[in-house]
Amino acid sequence: MSEVKLFGAWFSPFVRRVEMALNLKGVEYEYIEEDLKNKSPLFLEYNPITKLVPVLVHNGKPIFESSVIFEYIDETWEGPSILPKDPYERAMSRFWAKFVQDKCSEPLWKACWSAGEEREKAKKEVEEALKLLENEIEGKKFFGGDKIGVVDYVGTFIAFWIPILQDVVGFHILTKDKFPNIWKWGDELCNDSFVKKNLPEKEKVSFALKRAFETGNLY
Repeated sequence: MSEVKLFGAWFSPFVRRVEMALNLKGVEYEYIEEDLKNKSPLFLEYNPITKLVPVLVHNGKPIFESSVIFEYIDETWEGPSILPKDPYERAMSRFWAKFVQDKCSEPLWKACWSAGEEREKAKKEVEEALKLLENEIEGKKFFGGDKIGVVDYVGTFIAFWIPILQDVVGFHILTKDKFPNIWKWGDELCNDSFVKKNLPEKEKVSFALKRAFETGNLY
């Protein structure tokens, strides 16, 4: 049997999506919680480059970056497919997954943590991206159709973490009134039995974000 380890941090959406992929495939693995304030020598030995979680170690070989790990898991282990088999659909899934991460999740996160002119600039940029996403998900249960796919797993960031953060900081961009299709999709996604059991406790995330907002330090 192959040896699989996952270095992570419990609150990280990037780590959680990798855990979902491993659990979806039925992969047995050892989870190692990493203290990001005081990173272990073993973790730094495996990832001296980015020094970020998640890091997947398969038979002693480390793989970095959640998107890269996601595809590695899909290609390495049998089980339900995470990305479509059709080349065109696979390419479009990659595109939308990157769009959700780069144009929606990260700017939303930035807008919530910033203030003044920087916040307004981030808000304007992300609202344009969310309008495109709103149109893309219209009439669909998930981005993968009736089946949860890679775009949905990447989208757990905006479906689960962002609403909690918005409540914590008291600044709301992604709302049910403005983006009803995204909101409906997010609610459906977070209440899916498989996704739900692989998400952290909402109250625990809220507490961690409140503390981070007060101290200015997430870690």
